[in-house]
Amino acid sequence: MIAFREIVLKVHSRCDLACDHCYVYEHADQSWRARPKVISPEVVSHTASRLAAHARDHALPSVTVILHGGEPLLAGPDRLRLVCEEFTRALAGTAALDLRVHTNGLRLDTRHLDLFAEFGVRVGVSLDGDRAANDRHRRFADGRTSHPLVLAAVDLLRSPPYRHLYLGLLCTVDVANDPVAVLDALVALEPPRVDFLLPHATWQTPPERPDGAPDAYARWLLRVFDHWERLGRPVPVRLFDSLLSTLGGGPSLTESLGLAPTDLVVVETDGTLEQVDSLKSAFEGAAATGFNVFDHTFDQVAAHPGVRARQLGLAGVSGACRRCPVVRSCGGGLYTHRYREANGFDNPSVYCTDLRELVDGVEGRTAARQTSPALTDPAELARSQEELTRVLLARLHADLAPDPAWARAWELLAAVEGAGEAGAGALDAVLDHPFTRTWVLAALDRAAPGGPGAGRPDPGEPARRLTALAAAAVLRGRLDLPADVAYRDGEVYLPTLGLLRLGAPGTEGRAVLRVTDEGYAVRDGRAEHRFGPAAGDARWQPVRTWSAGPDAAPVALEDLDPYRNCFARPPRLRLGAGEAEEWRGTLDGAWALLRSAVPEFAGAAAAGLTTVTPLAGGPRSGDWGEAGRHGPGALGVPYAAGVRETALALLTGRRRARLRALTEVADLYALDGAWQHPSPWREEPVPVSRLLADVHERVAVEAYRRATAAAEPGGSGRIHRALDRLAGAAELTVTGKRLVAELRWELKAVGA
Repeated sequence: MIAFREIVLKVHSRCDLACDHCYVYEHADQSWRARPKVISPEVVSHTASRLAAHARDHALPSVTVILHGGEPLLAGPDRLRLVCEEFTRALAGTAALDLRVHTNGLRLDTRHLDLFAEFGVRVGVSLDGDRAANDRHRRFADGRTSHPLVLAAVDLLRSPPYRHLYLGLLCTVDVANDPVAVLDALVALEPPRVDFLLPHATWQTPPERPDGAPDAYARWLLRVFDHWERLGRPVPVRLFDSLLSTLGGGPSLTESLGLAPTDLVVVETDGTLEQVDSLKSAFEGAAATGFNVFDHTFDQVAAHPGVRARQLGLAGVSGACRRCPVVRSCGGGLYTHRYREANGFDNPSVYCTDLRELVDGVEGRTAARQTSPALTDPAELARSQEELTRVLLARLHADLAPDPAWARAWELLAAVEGAGEAGAGALDAVLDHPFTRTWVLAALDRAAPGGPGAGRPDPGEPARRLTALAAAAVLRGRLDLPADVAYRDGEVYLPTLGLLRLGAPGTEGRAVLRVTDEGYAVRDGRAEHRFGPAAGDARWQPVRTWSAGPDAAPVALEDLDPYRNCFARPPRLRLGAGEAEEWRGTLDGAWALLRSAVPEFAGAAAAGLTTVTPLAGGPRSGDWGEAGRHGPGALGVPYAAGVRETALALLTGRRRARLRALTEVADLYALDGAWQHPSPWREEPVPVSRLLADVHERVAVEAYRRATAAAEPGGSGRIHRALDRLAGAAELTVTGKRLVAELRWELKAVGA
């Protein structure tokens, strides 16, 4: 059950306007006629108590109460004060209270606004645009215009004493109005937000379409969107912001779109508890639950089948909607708009064509800007990954800052960063070491209460590793800073540099490292020892390197870092000198094969590769080059594999690493697992993440196999089928769709 976080409180059931598009008075449900005009003190008190109990039972941090009608200001300042006082008193100490009122503005004056300022009640006003647009529907019963009075009310609301109460403007769409004039009129009033609402309609009572076009409302809204863009998006528009959010993988921002479950209940003036108010457009009694605030709790309402139906997310939309690629953004439309007498709400929205055109139109206009730059710019991907490591390290620091050993190491790290360009560059090098990420994640697990690593032994390990990181940065930058390190079991590993033995196995202690003319020195107690590239100290095991070519950056052959055990199979122990040279030869041959067979893929694989770790065992289908829990520059390769197998491991491992790096800093899909997709390579359907990963890797493998005369029969066709499936996947964001398009181009190049 999903708790209610929003209450619509009907404080008055009548209105001083006669809007002909009003769902309360002009549509199917006419239950307002039998209800009291004004909410009673008893209903207010019981509702406040029920809400407080509901918030307490569900530990809600905040609740929203919207004063509504009819026209809520008809209740008068005294009754509205009673409402504010009762809810403020009931929620005190239980949950934060967000009070709002939605009004047509006709009676909004300083008496009301002073009251609202006292209780922090924010004010939303209904206005359909310029005078011509507003007069089309929002008139008095005798036909007089309401527009000047509403403008005067908004001007008062915008004045300095009350500006902070201004919540925004709500505009009901009418395609007969000029969309540009409507937006200009609304923007001129400087609202904090604008809401555009489609007029309530169902399949039984379809919306007016003057030109008979099924996408008239989409075309109208897209003209508003285009003008909004030309103006530089001067105010937030919730409908557009919601679409941009869901297209990028984020949540829906409005009940009328998206798959987010409803958490709203309506309290009528007589205390009757109802579902969302718009259901009154469907049929008489559509919003009814049979409950009231005197005899029933909000939990009972939340369990009502009608309420639960609007909390099912994807499972709550029709079969046609579940198969639609834009369902994450449109969510099947507003629940009310799906109604058809023959089968209730198990239908697409009556605005289905409009919604599809609107989503596609906004996506088409913004896809280039919405696409994450990390997808198209390798440098941006690298920067994003660097920033991710630093964010994770800062989070770890927040957890461990009280520890004195950690605090000392953090001070040295800060000193390195402040030591000019040399210090910053050296710090970047050690923080970007892929296994720094492995260590940080493991330490976060250990620090988190109840986390996967909580309660593990050796609580001092995070501080020791941080001192080693800082010391390695001091040595790399050749900085005149004392690098105090803690060692355990007689040794300390300096990330990116090597392993230094300081004592017998089992010993612990501290030592100070410094830079010398020839290399480095360590002082352990009174004795000082020289080590490093030219010192010849047998206790120093440097990190070996290998290069993919004469112009390529050196790659670490990492067989020392204690955090390298993060791959699908265990790492080899330190290679002997002969083994290391033999493995370099295998890597040379594998890279030469890749450069000759698939030069573009080889170039992409080389970019960003910083560390290769020898893994135990030989070639085994399915786990070569597995990306472990580390930064994107690392790759694990079976030591005993031959040249051809190593080439394939390098290629597939780097493809996997690139996709994983992308998913860590960019949203490629949302609601992964909500759908299952048939895969040409697997017996059972798979989530979109698995299908995308398979395709991303197999495009490169197909290119390699074709170039080496080892292509699988039908391999390209299977990839095409998978790409077609991905192209229609509702989970993909605009960035994910751009990636699928790139994969299709890569596959075409393979065929060429």
